[in-house]
Amino acid sequence: MRALMVEKAEDGSTSASVKDLNIADLENGNVLVRVAYSTVNYKDGLCLGSGGGLVRNYPHIPGIDFSGVVEESADPRYQPGDKVVLTGWRVGEAHWGGYAEFARVNADWLVPLPDGLRLDQAMAVGTAGFTAMLAVMALEDHGLTPDRGEVLVTGAAGGVGSVAVALLAALGYQVAGVTGRPDQEDYLRSLGASRIVPREELAETVKRPLESETWAGCVDAVGGPMLARILGQMKYGGSVAAVGLAGGANLPATVIPFLLRGVNLLGIDSVMQPYEARVRAWQRIARDLPMDVSQAMVQPAGLSDLPALGEQILKGQVRGRVVVDVTR
Repeated sequence: MRALMVEKAEDGSTSASVKDLNIADLENGNVLVRVAYSTVNYKDGLCLGSGGGLVRNYPHIPGIDFSGVVEESADPRYQPGDKVVLTGWRVGEAHWGGYAEFARVNADWLVPLPDGLRLDQAMAVGTAGFTAMLAVMALEDHGLTPDRGEVLVTGAAGGVGSVAVALLAALGYQVAGVTGRPDQEDYLRSLGASRIVPREELAETVKRPLESETWAGCVDAVGGPMLARILGQMKYGGSVAAVGLAGGANLPATVIPFLLRGVNLLGIDSVMQPYEARVRAWQRIARDLPMDVSQAMVQPAGLSDLPALGEQILKGQVRGRVVVDVTR
């Protein structure tokens, strides 16, 4: 089998290259999957970076998600030939991940590929899209409906943001996408954004704890000072689903939006979701996300492309979703 292996030198530096390995070298698990596709996410960029990022052990195979076909199974829930998807569970961080032609994992980490979804389509969505779906579900569980007003999506040209824009638009919401790249306006409008908000408009430090009520809901993939600013612009009873910390973990906000406007701040963790929640999210993805739109987000790649792509995603230079064909 071929795999992208990250190795650590004695001086602490890391390097990534495609290696030939034996399937027997894989870590423990009760299901062996022949991997078809994986993706490149921000965590993968950290794992591929020179500092090693989130990697717990070396040598290491990154790739925090994958889709593929069961090759061998010691668990009665899965049989050879079953198509499956995996997101989260520290795969690609603490456990070898999807940047290889095979992966051995725990059956509890998998979900069946939903009807109507192909393996490549599942990874066009990937962990980023799965996270976006969890965010939208959380907003709807807290009362968001299309008639309540505009929904804001920050980091809109990124992986989570792109899928969130497309998904919300498909569900009938008016979507405003935030981006710091003017050249991405046509792309975001093609996904369904009805308005583009320059990042500079929300980048200022909070001056007043409450501003005009503007947003009925928000999927925030940035965090930091921008999130603090958005909290003061939420409509009464509105919710923010926070899914990322690209802008930093510090939140220079006050309690006033929560007390006086009943704003909800919903933390979305895609890593260790219960099986039922993962199945529900993937079924809704298959039902609600237009696959022609999701395919328009895709940048194809092979294993040998990954070291350079890891660096690009950390610099914010990757648009949409990078789908990795591990046979290339």
